[in-house]
Amino acid sequence: MNQWQRRLEYWRRRYDITDVVVWLFGLAILAVAVYGTVRSLQTTTYDGKRWAQFVVYGISQGGVYALIALGYTLVYGILFMINFAHGEIFMFGAFGALFTALALDKAGYWEQYPVVSLIVVLLVAMITSSLIAVLVERVAYRPLRKAPRLVPLITAIGASFTLQYTARSFFGSGLRAFPEMDMLKGSVNVLGLEIGKSHALTIVVSLLMMVGLYWYVQKTKTGKAMRAVAENKDVAALMGIDVDQIIVRTFILGASMAGVAGVLYSLIFFQVKFFMGFVPGIKAFTAAVLGGIGNIPGAMLGGYFLGIFESLGPALILEGLGIPAPSQLKDVIAFTMLVMVLIFRPTGILGEAVSEKRA
Repeated sequence: MNQWQRRLEYWRRRYDITDVVVWLFGLAILAVAVYGTVRSLQTTTYDGKRWAQFVVYGISQGGVYALIALGYTLVYGILFMINFAHGEIFMFGAFGALFTALALDKAGYWEQYPVVSLIVVLLVAMITSSLIAVLVERVAYRPLRKAPRLVPLITAIGASFTLQYTARSFFGSGLRAFPEMDMLKGSVNVLGLEIGKSHALTIVVSLLMMVGLYWYVQKTKTGKAMRAVAENKDVAALMGIDVDQIIVRTFILGASMAGVAGVLYSLIFFQVKFFMGFVPGIKAFTAAVLGGIGNIPGAMLGGYFLGIFESLGPALILEGLGIPAPSQLKDVIAFTMLVMVLIFRPTGILGEAVSEKRA
């Protein structure tokens, strides 16, 4: 067997025909995206400020995705399972914030003390989401901790539908309006760029929460215990770590981030409904996979990357392809990104190949 035959045999063993077809499909999508981008840049009517506004909006939206994605990646890092009920935990946090905001508005405090009101609403959302997350962990996940991995995955989907339609039963199926705040109306000028105050608040709060979470996981005793449990539960238990308590705290951390995301999402769109957690939840899962599932900085990076790409994509790619009403297809952009990542970088941007035990 000569050298070329050996090389051909090597590639045949490493890649089968399915891999080749998938890669060709991915390259075809990439070629279409590049063609659309070039056409859009050649014919665009947007100026630099408009493109910058797209980026700012994407950062704002990406901050919300990143906060939700952190819940997925924290739970996966500990239990190696995807908590598909996390979108509904985000939704319950938004409802907790809504009822608190309405009560403060009725009492006259919403406009009179806006900063204090926002802090109270954030705390209530975090507590509400945390209580729902602890309930789901205790009832749905803990009894199945030793079960095959497919069982808790199916249970997570069931828990998602249960929470979704429980919210519909209690709160109704219609949209509920989140009270507006005069302090968040209008825009602020940053380096000559007009940024909506609600988007500016979202960017600042999401960054602060993510920095705080990263510091907590890296520097505190509980954070070190979380990393130990993620590495090996049995050894961590032998070292005196209460594994069950650490898992509960992990769910609380992830749910708190989702609760904050629920408030920020409501302040941007000013509406809350029982179905609101599904699409942001799936997109946040996409962000977690994009950054590297189980990797905290990866979830943050993936959220921002997805938000910016989703904001720019319709104008940058779809308009160049001549697609009418491209902004209505921004969800297609997000999920196409997930497909591309799974084809070319299954472990994510910052992810690493997992061991057989974790996989």
